[in-house]
Amino acid sequence: MKTMSPLCIVLLVLAGLTLAGCQALRSSYESAPYTVARADGKFEVRDYPTMTVVEAPMAKPDSGADGSFRRLFRFITGSNETKEKIAMTTPVFMSGGEQDGTMAFVLPAKLKAGAAPKPTDPTLRVRELPAGRFAVLRFSGWRSTGNELEALGRLREWMRSQQLGGTGAPVFAYFDPPFTPPFWRRNEVMLPLAP
Repeated sequence: MKTMSPLCIVLLVLAGLTLAGCQALRSSYESAPYTVARADGKFEVRDYPTMTVVEAPMAKPDSGADGSFRRLFRFITGSNETKEKIAMTTPVFMSGGEQDGTMAFVLPAKLKAGAAPKPTDPTLRVRELPAGRFAVLRFSGWRSTGNELEALGRLREWMRSQQLGGTGAPVFAYFDPPFTPPFWRRNEVMLPLAP
């Protein structure tokens, strides 16, 4: 019987610790609430309540290198009119295209739009996302235009097979910090469904 080499054992232990750390970190954040109306493997139909977000325009939605994340992060770490620190949540929502791209942080459930502090950065805005039903596909990998288009294509194909009608543009949701390995990342693409 062959035994595993010490290097293989060390690599397996490190992989296990990394996975446990990523999952523990993700679960330590409040996440946007939803209920699952239907599940089919990695596909779901979800109902989301009204949510309050702080949103930044993205000049380069395909790269995320325009500082939108940093502006939003500064807002939740006290760069707002009341200098209030706000807990980080998941996911980070991204939507739109080259001309109208946005990145949004979901604010904790206790902060409704009227109770959230006003941003001191004039490029940010606090707003409510209306409640709605969405078709969702969970996928892994790095954030890239190719991965997003592939996931969106798979979601649209599933929606056609389920005779679900979409009503708007896709929203991408990202749950993990940048150091999370691509195969353990939780990413989602969401399409609003017709009422």
